[in-house]
Formats: sequence, structure tokens, C-alpha cells
Amino acid sequence: MKGRFHPYEGYPMAKCAMPVRVMKLLGVKTLLVTNAAGGLNKGFNVGDIMIIKDQLNLAAFSGNSPLRGRNDERWGPRFPPMNNAYNKDLIKVAKHCAQGLGLKPFLREGVYVMTGGPTYETIAEIRFLVNYGDAIGMSTAHEVTVAHHCGLRVFGLSLITNQCISDYESKSAANHEEVLEAAKGRAKDLEIFIETLVENFNKYDLFLQKSAKKSVK
Repeated sequence: MKGRFHPYEGYPMAKCAMPVRVMKLLGVKTLLVTNAAGGLNKGFNVGDIMIIKDQLNLAAFSGNSPLRGRNDERWGPRFPPMNNAYNKDLIKVAKHCAQGLGLKPFLREGVYVMTGGPTYETIAEIRFLVNYGDAIGMSTAHEVTVAHHCGLRVFGLSLITNQCISDYESKSAANHEEVLEAAKGRAKDLEIFIETLVENFNKYDLFLQKSAKKSVK
């Protein structure tokens, strides 16, 4: 996909995640999600790439889940577990790829927090969320929920495009232009990284298939 639907644009959560189910019907087996995110973790810098190991979906806390409503068992179970939403094996492959590409100095790993947007967060909200997450944005979590529900493997990356403001004395303010500029600066690295990931995820799949055949024999 090039871009995505966002709930803050006025679309229902389920409709925003609908393209994921289209991918499932097209035969996609692995979903690779990316986003621009603010850095909650004070150890992160603008331009860092974070591997998402888990997510905190604040919208779902208020009952606004993409799975809300009647469940169609053809997609998945009524109550899907989410403790393994991001595939651990793919994370290992990604770390190995990053090492080979020389990306380790700015590669991070952490928890992605999704808020509803379109406002950036207040200082009080940042101070609260910094205890629970490492990066924050306005997308992704609902798409990952639907992907996991319908049996897709998921791997996710966040590009840290701005530092979240948690100081009441700060004169800075989060702005969309800053986000776009940071994304542009790391675009080539991300492009190479994702191309390498796709290639190596395919190799990993072939390895699993060969291992399965040996086990059967």
C-alpha cells in the first residue's frame, strides 16, 4: 500500500483496517507495517528505526476495536489472543539483516502506543504514556489486530520522527512538517532495509518449508 486510512479522518476503525483483509484474500501471509512515530523513550533519537515488539492500543481500551461487532468465524476467533501479535522469529531475522546493513547504531526495539489523533499529545499524556511505551503514533495497532485475527504474521517498524515534549517549560511544539522532514532524511535507509527484509523473510519461509518436509520424512 501507499499510505493508509486513519480513524481520525472520520472512518470507522474496521473500515481503516479493511485493506488487511483484502490482502488476506489475495494470498498475503506476512504483513509488514511501518509508521512515523514520536519518541517517548528518552534514549531514542530522531531518525532512529524502532522494531515494534508489542503495542498499546488506547482506542481499544475505550471499546473502539476493529473487531467490535458480530464476529465472522471465517476470519478468526471471537476472542483472539494478542500476546504474540508481532512475530518473534521475524524480529530475529530483522535484527540479523540490520547488522549486515550497518543499521545497528540507530536500530531500536520497543512498544508502540496508538492514540486516536489528530492532535499531538499533551505533556500530561506524554508523562503518563512514557511509563508504558517507547514510541507513539496514530495508526498501525488496529491493522495489526485485524492481521493477527485473520492469521497473518506481522512485523512492524516505527521511524522516530520527533521527540515527544514532556517539559512544561519547553518552547518547542510538535508539528507535521518536522515529521515529514525526518522521514525524508531516513527514507533511503528504510527502503534498503525493507527490501532486504522481504528477501530474507522469503528465505526464512523456504527454510521452514524444507524443515517441515524433513520432519514428515
